[in-house]
Amino acid sequence: MSPFKNIISARPNEHFFDLPPLPMTPEGIARDFQHYYAYTFGRDRDCQSAYYPYKALAIALRDRLMERWKGTRHAYEEVGAKRTYYLSLEFLMGRALSNAMLNLGISDAAAKGLYDLGISLEEIAGNEPDAGLGNGGLGRLAACFLDSCATLQLPVRGYGLHYEYGMFRQLIENGNQIEEPDHWVRDGNPWELERPEFTQRIQFGGHTETHKDNDGRDVVRWVNTNDVLAVPYDIPIPGYRNGTINTLRLWKAAATDEFDLGEFNSGSYPESVAQKNAAEHITMVLYPNDASENGKELRLRQQFFLASASIKDVLRDWIRLHGKDFSGFAEKNCFQLNDTHPAVSVAELMRQLMDDHGLEWTQAWAITRKTMAYTNHTLLPEALERWPVRLFERLLPRILQIIYEINARFLAEVATRWPGDNDRQRRMSLIEEGYESQVRMAYLAIVGSFSVNGVAGLHSQLLVEGLFRDFYELWPDKFNNKTNGVTPRRWLAMCNPGLRELLDETIGTEWVRDLSQLERLAPYAEDADFRERWHRIKQDNKRCLANTVEQVCRVSFPVDALFDVQVKRIHEYKRQLLNILHVIHLYNRIKRGDTRDWTSRCVLIGGKAAPGYQMAKQIIKLINNVARAINNDPETEGLLRVAFIPDYCVSLMEVIAPGTDLSEQISTAGKEASGTGNMKFMMNGAITIGTLDGANIEIREQVGDEHFFLFGLTAAGVEARRSHYDPNGIIAGDAALLEVMSLLESGHFNQFEPGIFDQIILSIRNAHDPWMTAADFRSYIDAQEQVAAAYRDRERWLRMSILNTAHSGHFSSDRTIAEYNRDIWKLASVTPESLGG
Repeated sequence: MSPFKNIISARPNEHFFDLPPLPMTPEGIARDFQHYYAYTFGRDRDCQSAYYPYKALAIALRDRLMERWKGTRHAYEEVGAKRTYYLSLEFLMGRALSNAMLNLGISDAAAKGLYDLGISLEEIAGNEPDAGLGNGGLGRLAACFLDSCATLQLPVRGYGLHYEYGMFRQLIENGNQIEEPDHWVRDGNPWELERPEFTQRIQFGGHTETHKDNDGRDVVRWVNTNDVLAVPYDIPIPGYRNGTINTLRLWKAAATDEFDLGEFNSGSYPESVAQKNAAEHITMVLYPNDASENGKELRLRQQFFLASASIKDVLRDWIRLHGKDFSGFAEKNCFQLNDTHPAVSVAELMRQLMDDHGLEWTQAWAITRKTMAYTNHTLLPEALERWPVRLFERLLPRILQIIYEINARFLAEVATRWPGDNDRQRRMSLIEEGYESQVRMAYLAIVGSFSVNGVAGLHSQLLVEGLFRDFYELWPDKFNNKTNGVTPRRWLAMCNPGLRELLDETIGTEWVRDLSQLERLAPYAEDADFRERWHRIKQDNKRCLANTVEQVCRVSFPVDALFDVQVKRIHEYKRQLLNILHVIHLYNRIKRGDTRDWTSRCVLIGGKAAPGYQMAKQIIKLINNVARAINNDPETEGLLRVAFIPDYCVSLMEVIAPGTDLSEQISTAGKEASGTGNMKFMMNGAITIGTLDGANIEIREQVGDEHFFLFGLTAAGVEARRSHYDPNGIIAGDAALLEVMSLLESGHFNQFEPGIFDQIILSIRNAHDPWMTAADFRSYIDAQEQVAAAYRDRERWLRMSILNTAHSGHFSSDRTIAEYNRDIWKLASVTPESLGG
């Protein structure tokens, strides 16, 4: 038994929390910094580590967040606010220090306070690790959304997992991706607050038993389970200078018992902690490789762990405020499912309402279908998660029973709408029959939700015309579009201070809250003095990026060259391969002496390949081999440079986006749901070269055709081409592509590694290549020649750059969240009581 009491008998008096607001002055921040550095961490003048100054400053700032954090929670409860809960397996938060200072409005005060102590704020900020809570666009979008929810003062709480290790730390050895553990919380995370009093118990395994209650109703109990504890850690999410601090709650897995003392005393040391280790594996690593059976099981455990803990937490809070009367629950709560990962929430909410709180099926289902909303993020059928029924039977037997019942009732509804259409019932069933029956998680999310949205205009259109057509025909009013956005706080105000100062001086400061204000920049594109100032800021940003590339990649980027950048997850549909084929084409032109009207170009590519994705890893290897050949060739000096930047992350993007001239958004049309990197580049004045895919379409609409470099087949054109696609004929008929393929096939880039790129070569020549790399090559090359010509006309390029920023307001996540709220969540903004400064 614990020596500590769960409840204290003494209660603080009414004045216990009447503390004066913490000062936001340089002197006040410096004093608290000194206190934590000297007394909390016990450091003195002999300390050589830069980590402790960072940690001391972080806690000083967290204190200032804390008082506003409490005020926000109290304000939500006082008005009985409706809440939304954003469930996501990823939150790619990046570094918190600079973001917290910006949103609190104390960046200058903190810098001055530290300067007076002889300390550089910039050096301290550089010691913060990126939080390893996400992989790519999905997680970064979730982080942007939380920022916007707090800035718009909407009562939204994020729920995710507290991963001990991020996806992995990427190294490059001999051109190959090497994965090392990313133990991002090794030294602790000063921004999080453990909340053990809200720990939840999560069930796995076991079996179900049914008995009659006093009213003769069947009651199901899930028994003999192997339970795991979910311990919450809260991270503050500050709004922009408005006193609102929302919460991201992350669940960490822990064993119900630390270890088996009997096993330990008998000398079986590994066995004594086996249960603890098995439990903690759930949140040990972001996205375990699910190529194996153990990996699949762990992924499903993660998804249910997130869903069950989060729903229990929400219901606990509801009962605390309203008791066990759930009649008003649906009017006051909404769950937003970020992709299919949390889709099991549909069945788990049903289970908790029925099994734990005594509601009947009809009541529980009415609540579920009024509170669940689902965002889809993919057009790739293989990315729509399916889990073997046998896995559910073993891990989540009660959940499987509920899914079967949902499916039976749903198929009855389909049969009523389309009598006798057995094929349609088979297509729409939540259970996919075959060699091994599978649970279709996206279908579960659709059936259990009142709203289903895509994340760009084309994506949403293709969803209802293709993947989800049957469901759209049944429930057309359920489907809607919410084009993604990114927060202008991090992705312009924070990461590009030079441009921020120019914008503030030119159009005022309200653009940070209302990005549509950037439209007022458009006339300045014709102002020669303004263009010159814009150019100087861009050159400074390019120097910063060039310095990073030099330090990390040992490749020199001259700042007068065109900085041509593609950074994103490595995947065949994103077509880093097409990019490197163009690089080989440029290299071939140099070797042939075809350099008349040449535009010096520096190509930067970055991104991680999933550990089990061999083709993506081969593409990384090809990029690095091509880069090595080009960079070591004296004839390319001053004409072409190529670098692959390893371990691409949020903090790297904060340097890359401001320093980029050309944004590569070249996915096969109809494959990218939206993209958000394209928006970050546009905000910072980069010009896009891209296909009509994802949000590229809306970017082009906003900025105008003449300020966007378009190439490639449309989504409809890709589908029309499939039946008669002949890449070998295309290659034979295009001299430039034939020469590129000849260089590849000759082994020029792998002279001492014969055959290593054969798989890539075969994929390009394959008539069933779904990415149609060869089909778009000529159009891409032509568009790149237009890019080169435009860049040589400096004044034209600067006009295009200014106009891209000026027309980027539509891609603020504030606009996206306002649309989610207007059409789906229907929350009221709540302003907490103001604190003194």
